[in-house]
Amino acid sequence: MKAVILAGGYGTRISEESHLKPKPMIEIGEKPILWHIMKIYSAHGINDFIICCGYKGEMIKEYFSKYKYADDNAKSWDVQLVDTGLDTMTGGRLKRIQDRIDDTFCVTYGDGLSDVNLNDLISFHKEKKSLATLTASHPPGRFGVLNLSGDYVSEFHEKLVMKSSWINGGFFVFEPEIFDYLQDDSTVLERTPLEDLAKEQKLTAFKHDGFWHPMDTLRDKKQLEKLWTSGKAPWKIW
Repeated sequence: MKAVILAGGYGTRISEESHLKPKPMIEIGEKPILWHIMKIYSAHGINDFIICCGYKGEMIKEYFSKYKYADDNAKSWDVQLVDTGLDTMTGGRLKRIQDRIDDTFCVTYGDGLSDVNLNDLISFHKEKKSLATLTASHPPGRFGVLNLSGDYVSEFHEKLVMKSSWINGGFFVFEPEIFDYLQDDSTVLERTPLEDLAKEQKLTAFKHDGFWHPMDTLRDKKQLEKLWTSGKAPWKIW
């Protein structure tokens, strides 16, 4: 199974570092957060990656050209680096790699860490015979939230802080039919495509009560760094 990582955005909310490097290359414990994400997939036996590059994508390409074979962890990885455009939106980046996908596949963002059990996620997706599954996580408190009806997403809402709230934590599983919902470079995956799938009851939610944390800001980076250096990083499942 392939894992697609959306790694092309500008990372404007963490501009202290993203003016120098793309957000997925910002380091936690001297390793790019992209490496941490790939290690999560690899720990579940998924080693075939498509990385959708954009902003400062040459730095991601340089990293893999220099370090892939020097890093024992990465030797089993098959990595395709695809330039998906500088200003392309999330859905547009996915649309651009359509010809590289021919079966069920995983997708996530290049800036979020979790201890989600990907094997359970994939099994859930297949059991539900779903077209699209997202991982529903509990928000740190600043995200738009999802309304769930059983195992299906029914509505999206703007920022609302509630302990019972769920948000889209990424770590998707999609069928190739997802590409029918993606139009062009301007398509934002989280807007019309997911909203339409929700209305059609084709978007399921895998509820994850465990750890999930994005690296949106410098404060987030410091929190993740602190967890890593403590030796108790929840996402370190390898």
